[in-house]
Amino acid sequence: MDDGNLFIEPPFSAEGEVFDTLLETPSFKLEKILSSGQASPAGQWYDQDTNEWVVLLRGSAGLLFEGETTARVLGPGDHLLIPAHCRHRVEWTDPKVKTVWLALHYRSSWAPG
Repeated sequence: MDDGNLFIEPPFSAEGEVFDTLLETPSFKLEKILSSGQASPAGQWYDQDTNEWVVLLRGSAGLLFEGETTARVLGPGDHLLIPAHCRHRVEWTDPKVKTVWLALHYRSSWAPG
């Protein structure tokens, strides 16, 4: 059994976001992401081959989807599903409070629930 705590930060100082795979199978990957003021580089869009369900556990962030003019603001408990190939970017994350995300990546042939 692998015990852990989602709010414990890594024992090192990282300049960028920290990605920690918590569980991975051939069907899905569950990861914790720790952000502290990061944003996607200007002009960069994520275009993933997998669906991504994301929940924000602590902090805050703004996600912008291609075709939208305003970022969606997420706070603790907010979650959303990003379908595969839905272009999106992180506009901002809170620079004062570490933002903790859980992200579940999966292919269309598998769905949670």
